[in-house]
Amino acid sequence: MLHRLRAIARDNRAATAIEYGLIVSLIVVAIIGALQGFAGKTISMWTNVSTAVSGAS
Repeated sequence: MLHRLRAIARDNRAATAIEYGLIVSLIVVAIIGALQGFAGKTISMWTNVSTAVSGAS
């Protein structure tokens, strides 16, 4: 039993998986932030296009 507990204590695969999970979550947060900024600019552009088309007719 003691041998098994020492083996678990020395195993660092779980720590590595948690680190990778944190890195991936930070990347996802950055992507979401960038997409929100991009979406705002795109919506503004299409609003301008809609206004111009409505004014032309």
